[in-house]
Amino acid sequence: MQQGPPGPLVRPAAAAPPGSAAPRSGPVDSAPPGPAPLTQCWRDVVFLHWRVAPALVAPLLPPGTRPDELAGASYVGLVAFRVAWPRALGAVPTGGFNEVNVRLYTRDDRGRRGVVFRTMDADALASVVAARALTGVPYIWSDIALRTTESGSAGTVRRRIPGAPAAGRWRVAFGDRITAPSPMEQFVTARYGLHTRHLGRTLWMPAGHAPWRLFTAELRHYEGNLLAAAGVPIGERPPDSVLWSPGTTAALHFPRH
Repeated sequence: MQQGPPGPLVRPAAAAPPGSAAPRSGPVDSAPPGPAPLTQCWRDVVFLHWRVAPALVAPLLPPGTRPDELAGASYVGLVAFRVAWPRALGAVPTGGFNEVNVRLYTRDDRGRRGVVFRTMDADALASVVAARALTGVPYIWSDIALRTTESGSAGTVRRRIPGAPAAGRWRVAFGDRITAPSPMEQFVTARYGLHTRHLGRTLWMPAGHAPWRLFTAELRHYEGNLLAAAGVPIGERPPDSVLWSPGTTAALHFPRH
């Protein structure tokens, strides 16, 4: 499926109350004024999510954050997509790439809800080096192949770096459009920022984007050790949620406290 250049952005609004148990259906934090330093189109996005105990993932989070919970549980996600039309300062192309990340869901001491990336596999070495140096996010240089047809999506990833191998393979079939996302579907997709640990500080990086167009999906095949390599073993159990989206456009801002 071919997608065009970036569309309009939706900037986050006010932060959710620190004690709220379920996510809102819209943005949950405010982005800085002015143009974003980096914009990207996230295309052909596959979301696989497993329910996990908050106590299992709490030790994996940066200081000042804790697991975000929904109905007493948190989630670990494996999310794969194409980064298309990336632009620095709205004009300078930086080169597209494929990404597969393992993520956890967080809330910080100021009540901001976000994502913590345990690993971020990408097949563009320059982007890996730049992102790690500037923000501390755990990009890893890997071989990635993503394929999307009219009926489904498939992908493979294998790391290029030395050491213990980590790899994954999956295939999903598309289902129906989701017109009213459930609280769980909102919880794992309506995220407008990330927490990262960099140079001894826990930072918040706002990410404004248009709402996801979500579809149900059926997992036809999955194998790999990407979650275990990220410190979140889930055994052989299938994911609790499988979703697909044709994508959205994101505006990424500089990290801040």
